[in-house]
Amino acid sequence: MSTNGRSVLARTLVPALACAWLLAAGAPAAQAADAGFGAKHKVVIQVSTDDPRTQRIALNNAVNLQKRYGIDNVEVEIVAYGPGLSLLTRKSPQAARVRSLAMQNIRFSACGNTMRKVTKKTGHRPQLVEGVKVVPAGVARIIELQEQGYAYVRP
Repeated sequence: MSTNGRSVLARTLVPALACAWLLAAGAPAAQAADAGFGAKHKVVIQVSTDDPRTQRIALNNAVNLQKRYGIDNVEVEIVAYGPGLSLLTRKSPQAARVRSLAMQNIRFSACGNTMRKVTKKTGHRPQLVEGVKVVPAGVARIIELQEQGYAYVRP
């Protein structure tokens, strides 16, 4: 290859490789920022038991994560299904705490399948705490969040 050929290669290939490398290096950071709305950490906490101690631990986990990372640096969602739905009802001993945490950027999702089953069995729909949203299926919600990069915690 001539000296002239090498200079053409250097003028075209080197800048092209440099651009490709810069684009590839910036993509993961951009994806992470988009996925978590700027949050550095994302956690989904499963509650599927009516055990009061386990339910308190789930709430404590959420609060402790916010204390550790800062409220703006962690996305926390608690998903309740099956017997765990009781945590998110107005009759729960933790109802006031759930309401308060919902106002502090902790999301609560109640399983729509469980809601329908309880309604069919008891004849009335469970009354959820203000700030709780209903999702079609609790387990599916957990899967969706994990696919979005959320860490999974089950106390």
